Amino acid sequence: MKRLYVLTGWFLLATLFLLNLWLVVSGRTWVYRALVYNYVGIDDYDIFNQRSVPAAKPRPWPVSQRYNKISIDEAASDKLQSLQSVAFLVIHRDSLLYEAYWDGYTDSSWTNSFSMSKSVVGALTGVALKQGYIRSIDQRVQEFIPEYTGDSKGALTIRQLLTMSAALSWDEAYASLFSVTTEAYYGRNLASLMDGLQVVGKPGIDFLYQGGATQLLAMVIMRASGQNLSTFLSTQLWSPLGAEHEAGWSLDREDGTEKASCCIYSNARDFARIGSLYLHKGNWYGTQLIDTAYIAESLKPAPLTFQGRPNTEYGFQWWISSAEGHPVYYCRGILGQYIVLIPDLELVVVRLGKLREQADDGTLLDLPVYLRAAMAMASKNNP
Repeated sequence: MKRLYVLTGWFLLATLFLLNLWLVVSGRTWVYRALVYNYVGIDDYDIFNQRSVPAAKPRPWPVSQRYNKISIDEAASDKLQSLQSVAFLVIHRDSLLYEAYWDGYTDSSWTNSFSMSKSVVGALTGVALKQGYIRSIDQRVQEFIPEYTGDSKGALTIRQLLTMSAALSWDEAYASLFSVTTEAYYGRNLASLMDGLQVVGKPGIDFLYQGGATQLLAMVIMRASGQNLSTFLSTQLWSPLGAEHEAGWSLDREDGTEKASCCIYSNARDFARIGSLYLHKGNWYGTQLIDTAYIAESLKPAPLTFQGRPNTEYGFQWWISSAEGHPVYYCRGILGQYIVLIPDLELVVVRLGKLREQADDGTLLDLPVYLRAAMAMASKNNP
């Protein structure tokens, strides 16, 4: 029996040695970091390199006369607390109507955007188009990324990236240790990862949510503008929008590349500015930062097939829905990060937190609760 234990021990040691050797030789050392930190969190900024997104021209939100004087309904309050929210904010008619924070977070606390950053990259695409860095969203990706050539990659367009119809060899799997999504989050070489992608279907036909499409879109912006993504965001949106606090954008390594499909760190008040910009059709206090036509198309369902039916849920890196008969447009992150605009009610809603509630078919169960509460508050704020 003792001999069996010894042999088993040696076998386990040999297996671990070979596994480690394989990880090193194959370049998958990012797996170690994924194992150490396990599931993603809203405070992951301290485990990654960050690039600053300066806020050069702070412009605080106007505060409503009824600021925090209208109570949130009990159902929403319970939901916000049970799903470990850290921030909930309502902007009505361009003024701060309500905000609440939990668990030690404040109006200046950094928290992870996760996939809300995709909508920010969509906005930056509109900026690049307006500034002339991009002539048309129907330009091919290879015009900006020459290495994207060949029968499949060569025909890929910016529009197909924007609408998540690029048909890339990208598995959007969050639970798999070895998925490309996990590597994009924990790995240290996004450029190499993106270079290895292939187009495996026919682009422009089917909606398929892929973080790699947003990362490629960011590469187009960076190549076209000659700037890193954080600098472009700071100079073209963050500062012009009057953000009050510096933001951070996670990099794959020191002085590396921004993780475009996730990981802008900021606070609820400054995230709300992105929603308000779209609410005002790209105009910010008289300055047109993004063309109105681009905003309109961003918030219109792309002519695609969505899970076997006509697409009604996605535009240019923005989600589309409705609430009690009102059109709703929003960006979202995996742990229930939301920036929502309801234009006909002049509402912007931001929720940040650690959990979201989702049905088996992917339907969001928490978001409607938040929106009902915000709409009720706005109704009480009407003169």
